Amino acid sequence: MTDQTARAEDEAAEPTEPTASAAASPQPVPSTALEREHAEMKDRLLRALAEMENLRKRTEREIADSRLYSVASFARDMLVVADNMRRALEAVSPELRASARAGVKALVDGVELTERELLKALEKNGVRQFTPQGEKFDPNLHQAMFEVPDSAVPAGSIVQVVQPGYMIGERVLRPALVALSKGGPKVAPATSTNDNRKAAAEES
Repeated sequence: MTDQTARAEDEAAEPTEPTASAAASPQPVPSTALEREHAEMKDRLLRALAEMENLRKRTEREIADSRLYSVASFARDMLVVADNMRRALEAVSPELRASARAGVKALVDGVELTERELLKALEKNGVRQFTPQGEKFDPNLHQAMFEVPDSAVPAGSIVQVVQPGYMIGERVLRPALVALSKGGPKVAPATSTNDNRKAAAEES
């Protein structure tokens, strides 16, 4: 056997070293780790989408509110026009209207039509009228002008609306001017649902 043949046999018998490319190849990731990473990424994506949707809705609401309340000063000035129309109509008694000539009746009808159209235009732009006749007095919505003695009506009830109030969106543009009853029984404070449940539980 020659030296070259022996050397070839020795090299064939020695274990081969792993190549650099084989050593550097990534190890397979367990499926549970992939699933966990996928779930985390999905959760982050859903949270980001929810935050973007909330931001969009909040922005739209703020824009709508700014547009609505930017006309509050103009709307408040228009209420004076509505008040004057109402006073003009109230100055014409039913008897006078019945005995008036055709021209006067047409004038009164025209003022009534103009008042209705004005209120429609205000309501279309977010301003609505409210008349709290018979309701309980609320200092956030009403302004008391005087009291009327009436023992048949609970004290603090609105027995007369001197001037209607107006809301713009969810805010009070102008409180209603009202007269309150005096001398009647006091209205019991309203109990909350939790108080009612607690009382029922104590009774049982």
